[in-house]
Amino acid sequence: MSDLAEAFAGVDLWIFDLDNTLYPYPPGLWSQIDGRMGAFISDLLSVDRIEARRVQKDYFLRYGLTVRGLMKHHGVAAQDFLSYVHDVDLADIAPDPALGEALAALPGRRVIHTNSDRVHVARVLARLDIDPALFGAVHDIESTGFEPKPSPLAYDAVARAEGADPARAAMFEDAARNLLEPHKRGMRTVLLPTSCDITSAGKEGAHIHYVTDDLTGFLHSITGNSA
Repeated sequence: MSDLAEAFAGVDLWIFDLDNTLYPYPPGLWSQIDGRMGAFISDLLSVDRIEARRVQKDYFLRYGLTVRGLMKHHGVAAQDFLSYVHDVDLADIAPDPALGEALAALPGRRVIHTNSDRVHVARVLARLDIDPALFGAVHDIESTGFEPKPSPLAYDAVARAEGADPARAAMFEDAARNLLEPHKRGMRTVLLPTSCDITSAGKEGAHIHYVTDDLTGFLHSITGNSA
């Protein structure tokens, strides 16, 4: 048995973030989303793009998600915002059937926990050529009551829905701060590192148990299958 297979023995709930975790952002995809966030806020508040970006980042840092600030302070319907910002070209996301095979080999239940919405999840999985049936549930921002990670309330919502023992769960994320709460609850944590300063902050912390830039290979090491 490999070291990773031993470390993850007994895990029967596998929780995956979506963006920058199940796939890396292709060049230009985040800039599309970021630009559409700015355009939405600029039009909503009748401000220039510089002020719109300030508001966008302020709300993200204060509330964990820009849309939470827009809902709280401006009465924005969350789905209006999410539908607008995710109306982007996903053509640069490459199919990854090897990842699908690695996911399918995991024992137990696989779920997605994302601060995005399930329409975006469905579009991304289609581009990855990964069968959505591999995942027993999608816990999106709506199903968590618009409580985003890293809020403990977001993890509470998933825990209630799954009814799982956190000691038998593992969470995979690109944002180091989003793994603090899973660690506190007794989950195994895996970071998929990025070059983003916000998501990377805290990556050296003790709450990060494993780091990998090859999710498929990491999962194969757990299950003992050859990549």
